Amino acid sequence: MRHILSSFLALHWAVVFALLAFICIDGNRGLAAALGVLGVAVQSSRFAGLENPVVVAPLAVALLVVAALFCWAFVEALFSDPTNPDATDSVVRVAFICASGVLSLIVVGGAAQGINGLLMVVAVQLAALLASYVAMLAERRSALAAAVPGTGETSAAAHLMAKAAAPALSRISGRLDTNWPDTNLRDR
Repeated sequence: MRHILSSFLALHWAVVFALLAFICIDGNRGLAAALGVLGVAVQSSRFAGLENPVVVAPLAVALLVVAALFCWAFVEALFSDPTNPDATDSVVRVAFICASGVLSLIVVGGAAQGINGLLMVVAVQLAALLASYVAMLAERRSALAAAVPGTGETSAAAHLMAKAAAPALSRISGRLDTNWPDTNLRDR
């Protein structure tokens, strides 16, 4: 079973962060337009430091790294072994941690520049990231639970094995048990 929700969410976040990086490095719009896409109305004429390549380039690289991590998570979600989710879980975890880190850096940088309204917008994005992570984790865990036999089946199999081994154990121990139909040793 392929993880449809996990792959869709990973692809969604990869596209979101790649588009933010592309908008950041665009010469005409820059960081103010990227913040506008997130939902913060910023006039670039008021904040002269937002167009500085020293600010824009590291942020664009960080956004591209996060996009690449989500692309990697997308590929892992498509082609991973459903019975061994550890590799995919670690990639997804790193992607979400890096995305949260980049958004936190955007909040810190925006607060240093005096941009109003940025905290609430990034909080909404972080909540969406958290909801996506929980949904992906739940889907992977439910697929793993479906692939591994249930505890009811295991206990039933153990009960049948113990029932089958009981006559042999009574013979080995020397006790004569008349409850078992094939262990009538008294007649012998």
